[in-house]
Amino acid sequence: MEEKKNKILLVDDEKDFRDLMTFWLQSRGYLVVTASNGARAVEMAQAENPDIIFMDLNMPVMDGTDALKKIREFNKDVPVIIISAFVDDRRAKEAMRTGISGVFYKGKDFQEGLALLEAALKTHKQLKK
Repeated sequence: MEEKKNKILLVDDEKDFRDLMTFWLQSRGYLVVTASNGARAVEMAQAENPDIIFMDLNMPVMDGTDALKKIREFNKDVPVIIISAFVDDRRAKEAMRTGISGVFYKGKDFQEGLALLEAALKTHKQLKK
């Protein structure tokens, strides 16, 4: 029987970054659905029931922190990794209070994002047992 692929909701308003990260994650065997703003992320989180969410903080319509708070209203358990361009982002600190699994900085190697992703998924699966 084929193993179920983990579904990632990737949320970022920068199309080039979203496309590159989608391609990279898909090449590693993940299913990827995307959203370009926080409001759409909330809709997608409900409709797609992702295994994990990568969410940018600085977006139009609704920022990542507000979107995360709304997602937590209906899904308290989904692991979330925040994407930020700034190492000292006050919103990342605020997001940490809503229970995130880590922060991926845009200037870093995608391998670091993958390590965060795999650790968060592994921890989440162990907690669900």
